[in-house]
Order: sequence, then C-alpha cells, then structure tokens
Amino acid sequence: MNLAYVIQSAGRALQRRSFISLLGCSALIVPFGVSAQAWQPVRPIRLIVPYGPGGSSDIIARAMGVEMSKGLGQAVIIDNKAGGQGVIAMQEGARAAPDGYTVVLGHVGTLAVNPAMMPKLPYDVQKDFLPVTLLAKVPMIFAVGPSTTVTTLPQFIAQAKAAPGKLNYGSAGNRSAGHLAFEMLKLTTGIDVTHVPYKGTGAQMTDLLGGSIEAASAGLPGFLPHVKAGKLKIIAVGSVKRLHAIPDVPTVAELGYPNFESSQWFGLIVPAKTPAAVVARLNEEALKALASPAVQKRLEEDSSTAAGVGPKEFAAFIAEEQKRWGAVVRSAKLTAE
Repeated sequence: MNLAYVIQSAGRALQRRSFISLLGCSALIVPFGVSAQAWQPVRPIRLIVPYGPGGSSDIIARAMGVEMSKGLGQAVIIDNKAGGQGVIAMQEGARAAPDGYTVVLGHVGTLAVNPAMMPKLPYDVQKDFLPVTLLAKVPMIFAVGPSTTVTTLPQFIAQAKAAPGKLNYGSAGNRSAGHLAFEMLKLTTGIDVTHVPYKGTGAQMTDLLGGSIEAASAGLPGFLPHVKAGKLKIIAVGSVKRLHAIPDVPTVAELGYPNFESSQWFGLIVPAKTPAAVVARLNEEALKALASPAVQKRLEEDSSTAAGVGPKEFAAFIAEEQKRWGAVVRSAKLTAE
C-alpha cells in the first residue's frame, strides 16, 4: 500500500482539513509507525447504498462487500437506504461515527449532481466526508428506435439540427442518469431535442420500441437484448473507450467531441474525521477486491469498468465531476423540485 495516499495528521488537525484541500497536498503521509495494517475491525462494517436493491449501485456494493470482507476479517453488510435522490443515505453517513464501521457508496448523483442541483443540500460533500477510492464506472449509451432511419450519431445530430425540438428522447425520469447523459450530449453537440420523462426504464423502453420516441440513453444491460434482436440501434457510447460487449460502436469522443464522457460512477467514502489508518486500510482492501476475478467478472457482466485509485486522486476526480455536471445542470435548468 502506498502510504502517500493517506492523510498526514489525525485528531483535531484532520477535523479542520476540508475534503477538497486534499487536492493541494503534494503528499499525504501517515505519522511514523502507523501503517494500513494498524487498523483491524473487530465487528461487521456497514456499507450504506443510497439506492434500492437490484440496480448497478447494489450490484457493485454487494460484489465489493463479499471480497472486502475476506481481507478485513469481518462481514461487510449492505444497507440500502433509498429515497430523496440519495440524500437520506448521505445524511445518515455524514452523521455516523467516524470509526471505520460505516462506509458509504458514493455516486455521481450524490457527490457531483446534487450539489449543483440542490442549493440547500443537507450534507456537504467537502466537509462531511473523506474519499477512499473510486470503484467503477458504468458508461451510458445512446440508442435510437424504429421510428427513425438514422444509424449513426452524426446522422442523428444532423437530423436534430435540421428540425430543432422535433426529435424526442426518453429517460427513466427527470434527473435520472439517462436524462443527464442526454442533456450533456445536447450541450456538447449543440442540438435541440425534447426530453420525455418516464417512470422507470421499462416504460421508456416500451415507447422507444413502439416508436413513440426516437432516442434514449441508459446503461447497456437494459438495451442489449433489444439490440441483439435487431429492434434498437446503439449509435454511440459515453465512455472514454469502446465497450467490450459492443466493440463496433464508437464513443462520442472519437466522433468529434473530445473529452466527452458520460458515465455513472461509484466510489467509497467515509465520515469526516475517520482516522488516517482506517482510510488507508479500507483503500487497500477495496483495491484488492477490485482486482479479484469475482469482482472483475461481475463488473464485466454489468458493462462496468473497474477503477481503483487513492484518496487524493478520488478527491480530484470528484472536484472535476462537480464542474462538468454542474455545467449540465445549469444548462438544462435542472432543479430538485
């Protein structure tokens, strides 16, 4: 374990250090004599997940929990706390004792989107939490249905520009990942297409297949069976690299929009004031779990990409994501109401 990832001081000095101040540190050093192995949990660890069972967040959390428990010697218990766009779970995590026995699954929504969308957010990403590691990214894909003849993203953009506001795209609901991904595409490409929110991916998929809407954005698993059946066409992926499951589909970035990336992502965070050695040990075990065949296989099945970084890198990543998604939220005039 590279101890350069760990926070320099403990106690009251750590209380004063904000989450973002990690970005300016040239090195994060544990006091002499302290190592990642110094912390050994003696009871189960709770991993709070801000969404319900069954989705990508739950899948990633459970896969990680099983593997991390092997190295920690204690069970990692998944606690799904859905509701309030992740606010309920984040509040509970922020108020938990900073002793390593409560970890929160951070998400692009709770850490990057909510701060831009909710002026009176009841938790502070910078002050209430410390980063542990980025776990995985789930790329968003852009698909079209049978009601349009376009088969590529450039064709879709051209059609949208020829008839501003006429094309419709669906999402699983207002402020959902698909909604935000398509708004980022609109902002990047300069197109004007109309959002049609649904109550869940299933309803959105029904109308896309039926031709009521022309396009949609979501994670790959829900679309892939219909693509294989020839009913839908994926025109681009929002990841940095092409996806293994659909290697012939280009990324938005390689089609002329450099630096475009639209992915859900997940990471581990802990309450502020958590001791340095605890953060280090959790980071170490998370990285080991990410490298395990079991987690690698599960992520691949969900078309997710494993990440795995140190606390300093994760802090920098979150700061950049807040800027990117903040621009999208402002452009689309999104609010929590």
